[in-house]
Amino acid sequence: MLLSCGDALIDFVPVKTADGRDGYVPAVGGSCLNIAVAMSRLGAKAGLVGGVSNDMFGAMIADHLTASNVSLEYVRRTNLETTLAFVRFINNEPHYAFYDETTAARLWSYQSGSIPFAKVSAVHVGSTTLINDPVASQTLTMAREAKGQTTVSFDPNCRPSLVSDKPGYVARMEEFAANADIIRMSDMDFDFMFGGNDFDAKAAAYLAGGAELVIVTRGGSGVIAWHKQAGRLEVTAPKITVADTIGAGDTFQGSFLVALEERGLIARAALATATAEQLTEALAFGTRCAAITCSRAGANPPWRHELA
Repeated sequence: MLLSCGDALIDFVPVKTADGRDGYVPAVGGSCLNIAVAMSRLGAKAGLVGGVSNDMFGAMIADHLTASNVSLEYVRRTNLETTLAFVRFINNEPHYAFYDETTAARLWSYQSGSIPFAKVSAVHVGSTTLINDPVASQTLTMAREAKGQTTVSFDPNCRPSLVSDKPGYVARMEEFAANADIIRMSDMDFDFMFGGNDFDAKAAAYLAGGAELVIVTRGGSGVIAWHKQAGRLEVTAPKITVADTIGAGDTFQGSFLVALEERGLIARAALATATAEQLTEALAFGTRCAAITCSRAGANPPWRHELA
């Protein structure tokens, strides 16, 4: 099984009403939920780890996961509220306002030994549930326990509007990176945390620190990756008409992990010896799936049959 641990929420996506006013439509979202959906829709056995409410929005989330064949085995249902996020597009990039103080996702806790990591192909962590305690510390505890037993994937998926202590946040993201085998971030994440775009130096530091693969996604400019054996790799993005970019990075992450698993490269030892050709194929698969998501509204990862 491939697991994704983190946020499951409701995005309120902007629309125009029939009389021209601004409106919002609720849609199931959350970076880690989207990753689980992306993996499952491609045919992988995938599950979500985290907290989901019993309220009406939580029911929407659970129904959405079930419809995409995502396992709820490691989801904890509570009577706490669902995280809500309102989306606004600026220069075609989504910006968010979150309502997430006492929610099922933010107050999720990890019980040591509750996940049989030796039977899990990989576990992914990332996004809003890495920002605030208690869930951030709980997720870090889980990642530390998983390390060495399974492959750990990490994507900060920064949300600057939620970060009140930037130095503390960056230090925490570095802790997650130190426990990850695969590190991915967007160029916007990189600029927020470190400033500029000196990707090569930071990637070298992460590889020296124990990561097997570092990836930076750059939207329409494609993907750059660094690997200890295969070196620096670059993949161009397909040319498409963009509807919006919600869920693009999540789709890439989920589909890339599926591509690694299907090629027998997901385990840390196998990933360490992967060739440039194998990794390039997996990266290209991820960009292809992400392009499909960008070609339609909302976080709507492709099903396997849509790739034919």
